[in-house]
Amino acid sequence: MFWTRLASGVVLLAVAVGALGCGGVLLALILWAVSLAGFRELTKALKCAAGEMKINVLEIIGFAGITAYYLLMYFTEGHTYLLMCIVATFLAVLFAYVMTFPRYDAARVMAAVFAFFYCPVLLSFVYQTRMAPQGVYTVWMILISSWGCDTCAYAVGKLIGRKKIFPVLSPKKSLEGCIGGVLGAGLIGWLYGFFFVEKAVERGGLAWIIAVICGLGAIMSMVGDLAASAVKRNNDIKDYGKLIPGHGGIMDRFDSMIVTAPMTYFLTVFFLLTAV
Repeated sequence: MFWTRLASGVVLLAVAVGALGCGGVLLALILWAVSLAGFRELTKALKCAAGEMKINVLEIIGFAGITAYYLLMYFTEGHTYLLMCIVATFLAVLFAYVMTFPRYDAARVMAAVFAFFYCPVLLSFVYQTRMAPQGVYTVWMILISSWGCDTCAYAVGKLIGRKKIFPVLSPKKSLEGCIGGVLGAGLIGWLYGFFFVEKAVERGGLAWIIAVICGLGAIMSMVGDLAASAVKRNNDIKDYGKLIPGHGGIMDRFDSMIVTAPMTYFLTVFFLLTAV
């Protein structure tokens, strides 16, 4: 299991680095595919899917909304069209709810909307961060805040972790590990900012801003991880899927990145880009 997980992790990291480095259509296509898979996993976990090999109208609307959203994101500029797509998808779900009543109850309908917004919309901020000004440098903070935090938290928790702060939701998480994850992500962010970003843009003082952004992003990455775990526990499932050997499903591996991406985008817009 360890070697399977390690091999899958290396492949995922290589794909992520390649996609983030290239940006453009390659990154958009990969995020679109990941979003479709993540949406499907969530609808199954939240029990609003038709079944293992079936698909219902709520999922069809979700898949169509995701595809439209990513097409608009790639071919248009500005957020107005994306907001229109989100609202249109929500209205389409309401229309299906009314026209098929009482096939779907309110809980399943709201779960479908939640699944559409949770993974596809939030994950799209990876692309929006990459394609923003200086995005070729700032997008890496998403990986530092999520996967960097995970690695540091795991290492510190294994070494000195004692105090369990989420015994029901995540028994293995410790206070020491959480603190180590935040500080570790901040340190990696500072090193990245000092040795790469400041040299590339020829401006000093950016390393500390990047360290703060990565530290705050690390906090949100742990929230994302715990939120995904809470959904699993509420619905009595171990993993979201089996797509990634040794890791589970898309939501099992990208749970932290999903919420770190918008956090990084907003903090970058407000703090970093104004300083460059």
